[in-house]
Amino acid sequence: MYVGKKVTRVDAYDKAIGRTKYTDDLCDKGAYIAQILHSTIAHGKVVSIYTSEAEKIPGVIKVLTCFDLEEKHYFPTAGHPWSTDPSHQDVADRLLLTDEVKFYGDDIAAVVAEDEVAAAQALRAIKVEYEEYPFVLDVQEAMKDGAPQLHKDYPNNILKHTTINKGNYAEAIKEPGLTKVEGWYETPVVQHCHIENFICTAEMEGDRITITASTQIPHIVRRVVGQALGIDWGRVRIIKPYIGGGFGNKQDVLYEPLCAWLCMQVGGHLVKLDVPREDTFVSNRTRHSIRSHIISWVRPDGTFAARKLEAFSDQGAYASHGHSIVAKGAGAFPQLYPCDNVEVDAYTVFTNKSVAGAMRGYGIPQAMWAVESHTEEVAAKMGMDPIEFRRQNLMPVGYTDPFSKNEMYYDTFNQCLDKAMAEIDYERKYKEYQNQTGDIRRGIGVSVFWYNTAVWPISLETSSCRMVLNQDGSLQVQVGETEIGQGADTAYAQMAADVIGVPMDKVHVVSCQDTDVTPFGTGAYASRQTYTAGFSIRQTGLLLKERILEYAHELTRMPSYNLDIIDGEIVRVTDNRVMMTLGELATEALYSLTNSKHLTAESTAQIKSNAYSFGCTIAEVEVDIPMCKVKLLDIVNAHDAGKLINPALAEAQVHGGMSMGIGYGLSEKLIFDEKTGRALNNNLLDYKLSTFMDHPRLKAVFVENEEPTSAFGTKALGEPPACSVAPAIRNAVYQATGVGVNEAPVNPHNLFKRFVEEGLF
Repeated sequence: MYVGKKVTRVDAYDKAIGRTKYTDDLCDKGAYIAQILHSTIAHGKVVSIYTSEAEKIPGVIKVLTCFDLEEKHYFPTAGHPWSTDPSHQDVADRLLLTDEVKFYGDDIAAVVAEDEVAAAQALRAIKVEYEEYPFVLDVQEAMKDGAPQLHKDYPNNILKHTTINKGNYAEAIKEPGLTKVEGWYETPVVQHCHIENFICTAEMEGDRITITASTQIPHIVRRVVGQALGIDWGRVRIIKPYIGGGFGNKQDVLYEPLCAWLCMQVGGHLVKLDVPREDTFVSNRTRHSIRSHIISWVRPDGTFAARKLEAFSDQGAYASHGHSIVAKGAGAFPQLYPCDNVEVDAYTVFTNKSVAGAMRGYGIPQAMWAVESHTEEVAAKMGMDPIEFRRQNLMPVGYTDPFSKNEMYYDTFNQCLDKAMAEIDYERKYKEYQNQTGDIRRGIGVSVFWYNTAVWPISLETSSCRMVLNQDGSLQVQVGETEIGQGADTAYAQMAADVIGVPMDKVHVVSCQDTDVTPFGTGAYASRQTYTAGFSIRQTGLLLKERILEYAHELTRMPSYNLDIIDGEIVRVTDNRVMMTLGELATEALYSLTNSKHLTAESTAQIKSNAYSFGCTIAEVEVDIPMCKVKLLDIVNAHDAGKLINPALAEAQVHGGMSMGIGYGLSEKLIFDEKTGRALNNNLLDYKLSTFMDHPRLKAVFVENEEPTSAFGTKALGEPPACSVAPAIRNAVYQATGVGVNEAPVNPHNLFKRFVEEGLF
C-alpha cells in the first residue's frame, strides 16, 4: 500500500536535472514575439494611438491597437466552472484590448515582432493620446456618491453586496454586563510571485488554434478563449505543460485570448507572449486588499453575545473572481466562533488599481488576519488567556453548517493547539514573556484558521479520470486536475496504485493536460486536487479492476470474485496462489487471436460534498522597539488535513505556505502612487519578498483525522498553511508590546506609528 507513505515525487528526477519541459521549452525558435503596451494613466479614454514609427522598425510584423478589434466580445476571466444559469455566470467585463482605461497598466495595444528587441523598440515608439479622468484608489472612498465610476452598471462602484444575519443582533447587545470590543483591520495588496511568469504560445492549423499555456485551468481557458474570440469552443485546443507555480494567479484566464487573437492576425504563425516580472505584478492578478470592521459584545464569562463584521474588498479595475473572495471570508466569520447573534455585510468594490483575483487561501488569509487579530484583542480586554479564550469559543464537535452541510467530526482545534503548543514549548514561553520592560522584548502569539475544501455547493465540483492498461501491465492515468508544482501527480499515482493493486512505478500519470484528449476537469484551485480527484481515481480504478478480473476469469476459469490484483499479480484469494502477472494478462488481452480486448476505464464523479480543514499557527518574535524591527524566532503550523496521502509532500506544502504567510505578515505590500495610480515597487528588488534568510526553521505537525466524506480520507492542505501565519506573527508582536498592529504587513512604519500612539517611545 502506498497511500500514507513518504514516496519520492514522480517528477523529482527530471526537475532536479533540468529535463522537465515548461511552456518556453516547447516553443519553436521561429516564433514571433508579442509584447503588450500598457496604459500610463489610471483612468481615462484612449483618444488615438500613433503606430507609424513603430511599424517602420526592422523586424516588426504587426502593431495592433484597441481600435483594431472588429467585434467586441466581452468575456469573463475567472477560473470558475461555467454556470448554465446566466444569473450565476462570472461577470464578462474584459476585452482583448481596451480604449477605456481603468487602471495604470491596462492593455491598450500589442506588437508582434520577429524578436524581443524589435518588439521592445516598437513599444517605445508608439505614441498614445489620452483623455484623463479622476481616479480612486481607496475602497471606501470609491463607494461614496460622486466618486469616479469605473463601470456604468455598478453604481457607487459596488460589484456586489451580500449579508449574513443570524438571530437578533440589535436586541442581543442590550444584554446587561456586556463588554464591547471594536477594531478595524486591513490587509495589503500582494502578488503571487511564482517562479515562472505567465507565458503562452499560439499557432493555427486549419481553422483550429492551439494554445500552450502556463495555466491551472486548461479546460476553462478553452471555453473563455472561444468566448473572447467569438468562435466555437471546439476550435480551441489548450495544452498545459509542467508549470513553475501559480498560487491562483493562473486560475485566471490572463493573456491566452489575446495571444490567440494576435496569432490569427499574423496568418496563424506561432506567436509567443511571455510576461515580464514587472508586468506580472501589475497586469496579471493580485490578492484582494480587504478592510474589515469587527464589533464583538462579550459576556463576563468570555462568551460572545453578539458579533458584527463589515468587510470591504478592493477588487481593482475588473471583476475577475469578484465577490467570491470576500464572500468566503465572510462565511467563515459566523462558523469559526459560532454565536447566536451575528450580522455580516460584505462588499466588493471596484477601484482604479490592478485587478485582484484568486490567491492561495481565497479570502481566508484576509479574514483570519481580521478575525484573529480581533480575537487577541478581545481576550486581552477580558483579561483571559488567549488560547483558553479560543478553546472556549471555537467551533465545537458536532457543529454542522446548514449551507454546506459540513460537519465538525473531531475535536480538531484542541488537538491541533495541543500539538503546536508542545512543539514550540508555548506554555513556558508565554509565562516567561509576560510583563516585560525594556527596548527589546519577546512575544509568542497564536492564530487558528477555518477552511473549506473544494467549492460544492457554491458551484460545480466534478472530476473525470481515464485509465489504460498497457501491454506490459503498467497503467496510464489521466485526470483533469492539474499538477502545478504541488506534487499532485505523485498523490494520484499513489491512489491509483492502491486501488488497482500494482506497484507505484507501474503507474504513469500523464501530467500535461491537453483539452483534445484529457478528460474534462476544472483545474487546480480550492485545495480540491486530492479530494476531488480521489473520487474519480477510486471510481475509475474499481471499474478497470473489475474488467481486468473479468478477463482473468476467462483465462483462469476462476470466478472473478475469487481473484484479486496484489502487487501487479493476479492472485486467487482462497489460497493466495499467483495465477499470472498483470503484464501476462495485458499482453494476452491485446494480442489474443480469439478474444482481444483493450482494457480501459473512464468515468466522471460529481462530488456533492466538501470538508472542513482546520489548524493553527504559533509564532515567537523578538521586537526591537527603538528600531521598530520584528525578528521571527520560531514558528509552527499544525493541521488536520485528514489522512495524508504522502507525509513528505504534506510537510513541503506546509513549509511553502508558511513562507508565503511570513512575507504577508512582515514585508510584502504592493504600493500605489496616490498621484498617478502607478505601482511603485513592481519588481523583486523593491517588493521585499520573504526569503530563506527571513525564516527560522519551519515546523509542521499534523493531526490525521480521516475525513468520512472523502474517497481516501483526505481533505484540503494546499491553501490552509498560508491562512493563519500572518495573524500569529501579529499577535506575537501584540503579546510582546501590548500594541496591536491592525494593518499587515507588520512593517517599521506601522510599528512606529502604533508605538508612538501607545507611548512606548
